[in-house]
Amino acid sequence: MGGVPVTAEGLGLKGPRGWAFRGISFAAEPGALIAVEGPSGSGRTCLLLALTGRMRTTEGTAAVGGARLPERLTAVRRVSALAHVAGVTDLDPALTVGEHLRERALLQRRFGDSLRGLLRPRAERAQEARLRIDRALDAAGLDRESLPKGSRTAVRDLERLEAVRLSIALALIGRPALLGVDDTDLKLSDAERAEVWALLRSLADAGTTVVAVCGEAPEGALAVSTEPKEKADALAATGRA
Repeated sequence: MGGVPVTAEGLGLKGPRGWAFRGISFAAEPGALIAVEGPSGSGRTCLLLALTGRMRTTEGTAAVGGARLPERLTAVRRVSALAHVAGVTDLDPALTVGEHLRERALLQRRFGDSLRGLLRPRAERAQEARLRIDRALDAAGLDRESLPKGSRTAVRDLERLEAVRLSIALALIGRPALLGVDDTDLKLSDAERAEVWALLRSLADAGTTVVAVCGEAPEGALAVSTEPKEKADALAATGRA
């Protein structure tokens, strides 16, 4: 599946404690790398979830492909996938890499594919699942053979960057047009963050539209800030931006 254009105009989400984010406007072409930047607590994850159809906004409009938000949340969820989102896509530390991959492929086959696909012979379905897993791992840059116990490596034994790659691979099994990745800064070294951004750029270059959360957008990405404009202006005026 190719990527989709993503646009927003005056997008905002208000919760019980006030505005999570407000006044978000941008336009991105299919295959764009969109960096949602801002300090922790500025509504970055909420915007990511809103753009992927997981949260309903309260102000403004957005569109993912031909589906407008907030009206068509289900349609947007069908073409999007999430990775590395705490409380949403958490990996089970007791399960192995292989178990996670097989489980995701099974769920995709049962709930994400067409009825015609479910009626195909079992051997064909199994072969398709293996191909999907292999393609997703290759795209995410995760080599099972390099892991301590291969596919039998437990998630708790993965390095942090390997766990991020696994989470992205799991999301890619569904061949999403829009991939959302949360908190690319979380407990990663500068070198590891550079590797994550290189991976996300490669996915965007291959056609998938990518939205990723970060503290500061890398060069070449479309930066979308969740920091309130008045605060950003004040920091710029004092030379602290």
